[in-house]
Amino acid sequence: MLFLVAALLLLGVVLGTVAHAPLAFSVTVGAVIAVWLGVFALRERQGRDRRSSAH
Repeated sequence: MLFLVAALLLLGVVLGTVAHAPLAFSVTVGAVIAVWLGVFALRERQGRDRRSSAH
């Protein structure tokens, strides 16, 4: 429960920061994060496929 409260508090701080940032900056940072998560997901999927085919 404490983790949930801390996560919501952090989310509120981040959203408050984004609300004061210029729109172009927010969109750029959002796109960078989306690409980063996409690359992470692809690497995880490839790693899982390699491990399962080796067994």
